[in-house]
This record gives sequence, structure tokens and C-alpha cells, in this order.
Amino acid sequence: PREEFMPVNEAFHQATVEAGSPEDPDMNNPDSTGTGPVPMNNPGGIRMSASLAYLNPSRYRLNLTIKANVQARRVVFDGDQAVGVEVESGGETFTVEGSEIILCAGGIATPQLLLLSGVGPEAHLSALGIPVVKDSPGVGQNLRDHPLITVELEPRDGVKLATIEPRIQSGLRYTAEGSDTRNDMQLFPSSFTGLRAGDPLQGRSPDRPQGMRITCILKLADSSGELTLTSADPNEPPHLDFRYFETEWDRRRMREALHLSLKFLEHPSFGPLIERRLTPTDEDVASDDALDTWLRQNVATTQHTSGTCKMGPESDPMAVVDQYCRVRGLQNLRVVDLSVCPNVVRANTNATAIVIAERAAGWIS
Repeated sequence: PREEFMPVNEAFHQATVEAGSPEDPDMNNPDSTGTGPVPMNNPGGIRMSASLAYLNPSRYRLNLTIKANVQARRVVFDGDQAVGVEVESGGETFTVEGSEIILCAGGIATPQLLLLSGVGPEAHLSALGIPVVKDSPGVGQNLRDHPLITVELEPRDGVKLATIEPRIQSGLRYTAEGSDTRNDMQLFPSSFTGLRAGDPLQGRSPDRPQGMRITCILKLADSSGELTLTSADPNEPPHLDFRYFETEWDRRRMREALHLSLKFLEHPSFGPLIERRLTPTDEDVASDDALDTWLRQNVATTQHTSGTCKMGPESDPMAVVDQYCRVRGLQNLRVVDLSVCPNVVRANTNATAIVIAERAAGWIS
């Protein structure tokens, strides 16, 4: 609720509303847009994860076995039928068999596992010496995400910053100028204690690792990337080429978001809070070319990777799974995670992942 906003969140709310953004008291409303409190799934300050909500209540069921510290290496096939998963645990490699194999390792690890299993673009697999089980050119392609950049701010002495409070309390969703996709952009302020690697606030005294920022997120990017293997060794991470801001439309929308953030920061409500803007500098925003360079150098992931095993009709050669999450051309194998999304949703992906799993659970049971 607004009465619990940290100072930077209250200032942001005032600045955006006075600039003409509608107030949005319920961002879960399908028709909502504008500025307001960000919904959270953290009752009592505890993030309600899928583990807490689903595994914990079921962990004593006789038909459920949960194994920690077990790495999946590849799916085992008998012809076109998935019959098990080769795993490694405690230095031992063995096969876990099953009548149906369900991959739910996420938008990065699931396509990696399929590729290691011989399911993916034939030329790529052959180049790594991986026997091809199924030529599926869409595996690892269509890598989608929500690219973000941040405006970093140094707070004035004495300004209250989030410690145990949620870092993200309020936000603004809006439709970019010229866009036919509603709410394709998001801005939100945050205050924090503790730094990320490479944070521009690292130059401050060690006893004050704290700051404020406005985060700008592109919620539906034109650009998409790809995931490829670097080795047939399951212990080697894959190569991720996100191709952020590859199109002018993506760059234009993010430039607009950045300039909008700087405009909000000129509002009087921010005056008592901000000592100075750290990044981007005035030189970084002096021209579109300069800003594009800065955007490419500072873009980060929201860790909302999706789309790398996308769902689609049989007529789409890049579709990896059908409408029931079954891997096309193979038997007894499903993908149930965000990698099946044809595109990333214009929201945090946590709830979407759970909905996909709930839907698939109904088909499987």
C-alpha cells in the first residue's frame, strides 16, 4: 500500500501522476495501466516459491521422491521414445527410468539438456559429435527476455532506504509512443543496501553501500537471441547470445524510457532525496548514438528467459512442442517451463511458469 512506500517510491509516484500517468491501484486487473503498487507474492516478507507452495506440502507422499544435488546430463532414448534420464550425483553416473520424462529446468537449462540429448539443430549437434536423435531446429532459438537498464542515483545523507522492506514497491507500466502493444514498457524505482558487482556506488565509503535507482524494462522486445552448446560436456555452460537492442524499435523504446526517467527525476519530490545522478552521465545521453552505445554496454537481464523450446503448430518448423507440451517427433517427452512460450509475457514470469505447470499437470494426471 502507498502508505508504506519508501521515500523514493513516494517521490516516483508523485512525479509520474503529476506528469499525467493514471493511478493504478491494482496491477492484476487485466485492463490496468499507469502507476501504482507492484503486486508481490511475499506474505510476511517470505517469497512464496513453487517449492514452498507445492513441494513442501507433498514431500511425504509415497509416490514422490525429491533428490537434491543430482545433475541431469541427458535424456536417454530407445528409438524415438524417451525412457529415462542419465544423471550424476556424488561422482556417480546412473540412469533414472520413467514412463514419461518431463523437463522443467527453465529457459536455459531445458534447451541445453535437449541439445545434449541429441534433440536440436542437426548441423549444430553433428559439429559437436552428439548423435542426432531428432533434428529439431527450434531448440535453443527464439531466446526471449526482458532487457533492462538502470539509472543509478546517489542518495543524500539521512534518506531512508530499504533494508527489510521490499526493494520494489511501486512502478509504472505504459505503452511506448507508436506501439500497438499495450504496456510494453515498465519503470520502477528502488532503494537498496548492498551492491552488485561493478555497481557505480562502489566508490563510496565501505560503510555506506547503499543507493537508489530507476529501472527501465522493455517488456516485449522485437529482438530475440539463441542458445548454443559450447561442448558436449554437460558441465560446460552453454553460449547465450541475447542480441539485446538489435532492432531500432527496441533501441528507440528504451531511449524513450531512459529520457522519461530523467524527466521524472526533475520533479521537486526527488530534490531532497538525490545527491547526484551517477549513470548515465550527461555525455551518455547527449545524442541517440551516444545513448545507444551506453545502452548496449549497460543492458542486463531480468532472468526471465523464455521461448527456447517454443510451442507451435506442426506447420511451424521452429516449434519444439505441441499444444500439450509434448516434444514433436518424440514419444514420452514433455517440456513444462517458460521455454515453451512463443514469446515472453509482459510481466514477471513467475506466475506464468506456475500456470504452465498447473495446466500440464492436468493433462498428465
